[in-house]
Amino acid sequence: MTAVTIRKKLMDYMQVANDKKLKAIYTLLEEEIEQEGKISLAQYNKELEAAEAEYANGDFITHTAMKKKIKEWKAGGTK
Repeated sequence: MTAVTIRKKLMDYMQVANDKKLKAIYTLLEEEIEQEGKISLAQYNKELEAAEAEYANGDFITHTAMKKKIKEWKAGGTK
C-alpha cells in the first residue's frame, strides 16, 4: 500500500472514528505531532558524522550478533 493510499484511508477513518478511538490515536502520535520542528541540516550532518565515526572506530554490533543477544535475552540470560 502506498503512502498516499494510507494517508487517504487514515483521513477517511478519522472522520468517522468515535472520540475514544481518536484520543487513543492522538495519544499514540502526540509526541510527534507536538514536536516543534525538524532538526537543522547542520545538526543532521553533525549526528551523521558522529555515527560514521562510531562505525569507523568499530563501535557497532552486527545484525548476527544482535540476533544472538536477543535470543539470550529471551532465554533469560544477562549477557
